[in-house]
Amino acid sequence: MTTPQTASATTPATESSPEVRPGLRRLGRSGLVVSVVGLGCNNLGRAGTVTRDADGANAVVRAALDAGITFFDTADCYGAEPGLSETLLGAALGRERDDVVVATKFGMDVGGLNGPDRGARGSRRYIVRAVEGSLRRLGTDRIDLLQLHTPDLGTPIEETLRALDDLVHAGKVLYIGHSNRAGWQIADAEHVARAIGTERFVSAQNHLNLLDRRAELEVLPAAEEYGLGVLPYFPLANGLLSGKYRRGEAPAGSRLTHSRRYLLETADWDQLERFAAFASERGMTEIEVAFSWLASHPQVSSVIAGATRPEQVAQNARAVRRLSSEDLAALDEIFPPAPKVALF
Repeated sequence: MTTPQTASATTPATESSPEVRPGLRRLGRSGLVVSVVGLGCNNLGRAGTVTRDADGANAVVRAALDAGITFFDTADCYGAEPGLSETLLGAALGRERDDVVVATKFGMDVGGLNGPDRGARGSRRYIVRAVEGSLRRLGTDRIDLLQLHTPDLGTPIEETLRALDDLVHAGKVLYIGHSNRAGWQIADAEHVARAIGTERFVSAQNHLNLLDRRAELEVLPAAEEYGLGVLPYFPLANGLLSGKYRRGEAPAGSRLTHSRRYLLETADWDQLERFAAFASERGMTEIEVAFSWLASHPQVSSVIAGATRPEQVAQNARAVRRLSSEDLAALDEIFPPAPKVALF
């Protein structure tokens, strides 16, 4: 067993780390530099949280800025009502907006926020309206990273790419990315962009954590092949990897929703207790291990982590440490990789 070290200029987060400076990484092979931990803004404006209003949102964003987080990821569908997260984030950043990277997403159902979409949320007409709305709510003149939130299977990817390319050339968008695409869809978009001469996607935001490693099969290899930076979300698997849940115990003062209760009832507690022991033996928290494992993938540019309290933000920001090859092998024993699809 080795003792993990906090990432620094001389002890990178991984043995082949893509860090350009301590705590900062390039977004794939693009020139955009982001913090290795980003603030996921899905809780800004979310009902039932302390970040549902401006005071709570301001406190969390302020904590992120103070902790050195430079990457803020939101979407037009986040918040108790669509668009609220973007509005709160833009107001909270204020004059410091130019010092950070603001990413947002479009493509989910937002109940007519961007006008009637008729299910064609990858169309030129819809994309232009969605971007104009996001710019207005964020209070900015450009979006640093615009991401297609989910594939639009009814609209040709050529149309989507050309619309995004026009927005880049107009200066309203600087970089483009996508979310929730399969490996073959990543490859398809890359080859189409090359063929028609448009801007290419620079990032892939996908579900990845120790409990769900399916993205390692084809998404991460595709991202590596085409130079995309991976932005994993749900790094703590809905809290199961956070250490706040224990077998047979509900967190103090918590009110478990039906879905969360089901999650705890179906959890593999033997596995989670082995995970807790692994972290304890190395003087780490479960959160530090979960984030550090994600950051150990060279394709990962920033771990997207949501928070509702300033202290959570500070904890997340300093969570990434260097894991040795022995540590990673031990984690493979606890959380086996997903079975391969191909025979070889």
